[in-house]
Formats: sequence, C-alpha cells, structure tokens
Amino acid sequence: MNLKVGFAAVIILVAVAALTMVSFRNEKNVSHQATDNGRQSQQRSFVMHDVPRPLPEFGFENVEGQPMTLSDFEGTVVLLNVWATWCVPCREEMLTLDALQAELGNSVFKVMALSIDRAGADVVQDFYTEIGIRHLDLFIDPTMKTTTALGIPGLPTTLLIDRNGRELGRLVGPTEWATAEMIDFLKSHIYTD
Repeated sequence: MNLKVGFAAVIILVAVAALTMVSFRNEKNVSHQATDNGRQSQQRSFVMHDVPRPLPEFGFENVEGQPMTLSDFEGTVVLLNVWATWCVPCREEMLTLDALQAELGNSVFKVMALSIDRAGADVVQDFYTEIGIRHLDLFIDPTMKTTTALGIPGLPTTLLIDRNGRELGRLVGPTEWATAEMIDFLKSHIYTD
C-alpha cells in the first residue's frame, strides 16, 4: 500500500511540475506578445480620408503670444500635433517630432506641435529646454478650444493637413515620427500636387 501511495505522489508531483512548466511558457509567450503589441502600437499609422476634409477655423498663439490661425500656413503641408506637457505619451514623442522637423521641415512642410497647456507658453518653453527641443516652434492654445473644434478624442492626436488647409488624415496616439517609413509616407504627401 505504501508503494502505491508513493507512486501516486510521484505521478502527482510530475504532473504539477509539467503544468507549472507549461504555465511558465504560456506566461512567457504572453509577455513577448504584449511586448510585440506594444511595439506595434508605437508604429501606429494614419487613418487617411478618401477625400480631403475642410477644417473649421481655430485659433492659437505663437511663443510671443501673437494670435495665429491655420491660414497663416497656407501653401504648406502641416503635420499638426496636438499635445500637452502633462501627457506622458506626448512628452515621449516630442524628440522624434523635433527630429522629423529637422529632417523634413522647409518652406513646403512644417511640424506644428500645438500645446493645449493651460499654464501657458512658459511651461512649454521649460519643457522644450529640459529635453533639448531645437527645431520645433512653440505654439499654444491655453483655451483648449482646438480640441473641440478639431474633434480631438485624446492626446496626442496628429493631423496631416494639405497646402489648402484640409485634413488628409489623422493619427490618434503616439508614434515614432523619425522612422524611414514615416518620412517616406510624409514625403509622398508633401511632394504631390
């Protein structure tokens, strides 16, 4: 009888060990899958419209506090990134937006990072200085009315706007802006017409 009990205990231990190993492998696979999904979500792409959409008028200010509108950029393809310093994903993508402006910014293309910080331009300027932003101009809408006017569902949200001020598409959430794929995609919209 003791031999049978011992044998049953060994079988139970082997079964538990096997289940533990299978469970560990599954957890490891889920972990890798979550990491892969995280990488994919960082590589989000634009949702492009079939036909360019007109945008409502909305106002904002430059670093000197002068009022501006999108019409001030007529003739330029604009990548409008609506963000705030208190938005962690926004903060994380700002250096890549700065690199994108350094790479592609010219008289026909501009990365426009539009902060909706209620605390004003000083907070944004401090953040720019802190992380080493050198190529992005400072634009701000402390009223946050831009988010309503443009139907911004969350931060960051980025609109690709054609030379005539129409929305070509949008990307909701953060992404890696300075990749070869993103640069090629943007060039295909900058240098058409």
